[in-house]
Amino acid sequence: MLQIDFNGIVREALWNYDSSKKISSITDISARVSTNHVYRIKLTDENVIIAKLSYFGKYEHFVEDHTIINALANNLPNPFENVLARSLMKGNSLFVHRHKSKFIDVWVVFYRPMRIKKRPPKKMSDDQIQKIAKSFARFHRACKNIRNSLPPSSKTLKVDIYHLLEILETKEGQHEHRMHVDLIREQCYTFIRNVDQIGINKIEFIPVFVDWNIGNFSVTPNFEIYSRWDYDWFRMSTRMMDFYFFSRIVSKVGDKTIFSYEIERLMEERFILFLQSYHQEYPLTRVEILLLKETYRFFLLNYVIKYGRYFFHDIFATRLQHEAYNEHLPTIDEKFNAEPLLKALNL
Repeated sequence: MLQIDFNGIVREALWNYDSSKKISSITDISARVSTNHVYRIKLTDENVIIAKLSYFGKYEHFVEDHTIINALANNLPNPFENVLARSLMKGNSLFVHRHKSKFIDVWVVFYRPMRIKKRPPKKMSDDQIQKIAKSFARFHRACKNIRNSLPPSSKTLKVDIYHLLEILETKEGQHEHRMHVDLIREQCYTFIRNVDQIGINKIEFIPVFVDWNIGNFSVTPNFEIYSRWDYDWFRMSTRMMDFYFFSRIVSKVGDKTIFSYEIERLMEERFILFLQSYHQEYPLTRVEILLLKETYRFFLLNYVIKYGRYFFHDIFATRLQHEAYNEHLPTIDEKFNAEPLLKALNL
């Protein structure tokens, strides 16, 4: 089995960034369910920087995403000006180190350390749900208000789905997805057809982080967003891309070590309470609520099926993909009903 010296790549990246900086220690602080690598680097001068290392997808997309995130971090107004980590620059550009060999293509970006306050509880009270819903709404509105000041993004939902369809035509795709190729292809075309019919072209695109779980952000004592880390699923898209994970945050199921991606979270009363509070602060539209089902479908297709092997360790990826094939994708249209949500919001 090929062993990659990731610590060595991080040292190489820091040397290329500034050869005068000397490392005292490197600590792996990666999430244990993910294949991504995050390191805390302590320098001999007692300063600390964070290194993120990635090796899936496209290098150009990695640079593009982190360039947008850094601009977003610098442009967000009060009270969100310190919510996102700022990346280190070299000269006038974001510094990204690329280590490319015949074995692996790896990219490293450096962040300043973030301050963390209170982690959200595994299960929230109704009052906490209402407070955090309003904070997310204000955060989304702040992102919307500065979207025109951000660098352009080349990724779209349809581009990602067409890429998955291309993968299904390869030997690797046929092998990985074996007996489920027809199901995946059908679901891809259903997504493309439905988002066009619903009217996604009428929706404003803003920066979204998609993967909002309670291990990715902290809040103030009054349940306002304080800081957010882990930007692996960042994109410019409809704000509805964030809502499936919002539903998981506030679910009666709570945060669990053994988790699944069932659609039922979107139909819970607790999520309706979240939607109502969010809607009071930053109103949603009928088209956006109808898109919820399709953003969930996209999440399964793109992040669980296409990239699951990169986002999760094998033991998690295999189970989550099996559940998506056999339980979640086949029952989306049966289990999701937009009417109770639309009625609750008077849309």
